[in-house]
Amino acid sequence: MRPTSLEPVFLPVTADVAPLKARMKRARQSDDMLRMLEEAPFDTAYDLLRSNMAESARRGEAPKAVETISDLAGRIDPDTEDATALTVHAALVQLLTAIYIENDMLDMAAASAAEALHILARAPRRKDAPFLQVLASLLYDVAYLHSCRGEYKQAEREIEKSIKIFERLAKSDPDRYAAPHLMALNGATAIYRNRVKQAELLAHYQAATTTYLQLLNAGVEDATGRLVDSLADQGDTLSRMGRHREAVQYYSRALKYLTRIETDFTMRQLKLSVALGESMLSVAAMRDKGVHLLNTMLHKATKINAVDEHRRIVDILYHAKSRSLDILSLWHKLFPK
Repeated sequence: MRPTSLEPVFLPVTADVAPLKARMKRARQSDDMLRMLEEAPFDTAYDLLRSNMAESARRGEAPKAVETISDLAGRIDPDTEDATALTVHAALVQLLTAIYIENDMLDMAAASAAEALHILARAPRRKDAPFLQVLASLLYDVAYLHSCRGEYKQAEREIEKSIKIFERLAKSDPDRYAAPHLMALNGATAIYRNRVKQAELLAHYQAATTTYLQLLNAGVEDATGRLVDSLADQGDTLSRMGRHREAVQYYSRALKYLTRIETDFTMRQLKLSVALGESMLSVAAMRDKGVHLLNTMLHKATKINAVDEHRRIVDILYHAKSRSLDILSLWHKLFPK
């Protein structure tokens, strides 16, 4: 799946959707289904819709899902003053946006997103959780849509707003909203073009992320794992560019989060630690720490029988020792000015 709000890791199902799902299966008319959605607690209705749409996307049944959601959305009065109907309407259109993106129908996604924003704009002062989670999810999807088009400035504004809304929601209900907050942060790592601004953003939310990791929530762990991968990828990119000091920051943060969700030492931790150590060797002030870290990883690689990583560490340390021969320094000693 593409990185949209339909991913199960984005917003884990926290409501008991089984009773509503069974009732909707027995419904014979779309109007009855819509009434059930509007009468149910919003989180239950939203979780059921999202999980059904995600399942349809995985099965390659997107056209059928689009037809069903479009039919339900079309039955809601676009000028309704009812808060519940308005939120359900916006949620349905937001989900259409996500599934259009999933299927690379970006023009349709853009039109659908504009419609969803128009619906939400009819109640701009609402601050309740149902309204805000639909808005934040929509902004997450639209940010990805704009980044696909190379419109990064606009995408940055949208992902920042999504992050802030989910942060607000997570303060009152971390079990439900910590994961989407982390996923929005993860989205920022792909959208931001400015590495300094990106690092500042991640540092700003580090305390919140650390707090979430104490929840021992499966959804939080999955989202954190995704964030770890993104941070490591950013570190790899910076390392290839020769920007090792910045790479160290990304590897360090990734490793910090990883050790919170993997309490036992793993191959993933080993590989990330080796990458961190290798970058540290290229920063003069961190060189000794890098050598120490790699030597420590050498012993850990032996313990977990990681033959390839052991060989890699030996190679890194050998080349680092070779590089320590400072040719220019010797030249000046032999031929002083």
